Amino acid sequence: MRLAGYRPLTDFVLQDVDQEEKLESLCSHSEKLAVAFGILNAKGKSSIRVFKNLRICGDCHNAIKFLAKIVSLHIIVRDSLRFHHFKNGYCSCGDFW
Repeated sequence: MRLAGYRPLTDFVLQDVDQEEKLESLCSHSEKLAVAFGILNAKGKSSIRVFKNLRICGDCHNAIKFLAKIVSLHIIVRDSLRFHHFKNGYCSCGDFW
């Protein structure tokens, strides 16, 4: 993902820890793990759907945009406010999440 231009947004980690721990913390967000699991098990499917009861953080939103572009899948994430449709590196919310 970094080769495609993704840069982690550590501002969304609220703990007072060093930069490396912030990067590690971002890797364990549930929506990222769910999307990764969906990609591994897609097997010819055209979309992945993830539903959660909390808002999506800015870093996860950005990361899923890059993932949708890299793997050429339609990724749908439902958070507490809206449906986000990620396709070709763009989100249906226009980044006003």
